[in-house]
Amino acid sequence: MYLLLLAWLALGSHCHWPCFWDMEVCTAIWRHLCSLGICHPVGCAVFGAGPLLGLYEGFLPGDTARHHRAVILDLLQEALTEAGLTSQDIDCIAYTKGPGMGAPLVSVAVVARTVAQLWNKPLLGVNHCIGHIEMGRLITGATNPTVLYVSGGNTQVIAYSEHRYRIFGETIDIAVGNCLDRFARVLKISNDPSPGYNIEQMAKRGKKLVELPYTVKGMDVSFSGILSFIEDVAQRMLVTGECTPEDLCFSLQETVFAMLVEITERAMAHCGSQEALIVGGVGCNMRLQEMMETMCQERGARLFATDERFCIDNGAMIAQAGWEMFRAGHRTPLSDSGVTQRYRTDEVEVTWRD
Repeated sequence: MYLLLLAWLALGSHCHWPCFWDMEVCTAIWRHLCSLGICHPVGCAVFGAGPLLGLYEGFLPGDTARHHRAVILDLLQEALTEAGLTSQDIDCIAYTKGPGMGAPLVSVAVVARTVAQLWNKPLLGVNHCIGHIEMGRLITGATNPTVLYVSGGNTQVIAYSEHRYRIFGETIDIAVGNCLDRFARVLKISNDPSPGYNIEQMAKRGKKLVELPYTVKGMDVSFSGILSFIEDVAQRMLVTGECTPEDLCFSLQETVFAMLVEITERAMAHCGSQEALIVGGVGCNMRLQEMMETMCQERGARLFATDERFCIDNGAMIAQAGWEMFRAGHRTPLSDSGVTQRYRTDEVEVTWRD
């Protein structure tokens, strides 16, 4: 056990739904990390505890960016005050380079570049997906897992090899979280606290499994067909009494999660992996964790998963990935400090792992 005396400022700008990360939560997470003897960081998220938009409409990039610009400087000061630090104590500025919605990413990248120059600190552009992976590895203790990364914007099966997080399978159209969110709008399911969470609770009361399209293509999956089908038949089946909203939630969850478990198991077999790690916002779904656990037990493997504190997008995960990059000697020059909306997981050279 060792203590790295390193103070961090991490700016995240990547969430696609209402986020629970106010400063109290970020501070609590970092206190937990400090108790592990790892670092003394400041986690700075750019979201308040309340929803930004209406109950059903979702997020518009422009509205989200305006929210970020309105709160980020106050939140930055609050983070420093809460941690009892000044700018002199900060060693590095880490921010989300991508992937994500362009306008929110740009809003925070501008602040990160400005603060780095004002304080004369090195800058690190962090891949959002790798932030999830490194946070998951840190919290769970997984060493070399096959990663199922599932969120509103991404669906990938990933494994580490030769200094890259290699993508073994992914969605060929929309992400699983996007599929769930759009289905929630069909049934007018609230975004409070999140559509995925509300679908999960309704699914627990479902009694009937409605047959839905199941599309696995080798190592890849497709969710647009199942979404189109359920959008088309949902209202008719509800009107005729063939099923309930709870039945549809149950059926959709069971089908899409079975697809995800299948491609994860296939990747584990290919890699000879005995560990599976679930990350991303959809990863806190207990039914998905249960199905993954069953698969892992049948393979004699071990499942690693976390709850919503660590699965959902947050500034802490950007700081953790930034710390790994910083100690490995990474730096982002100002000339390359923009954002990349389609920043692939496998584009990053992972020099901090053997």
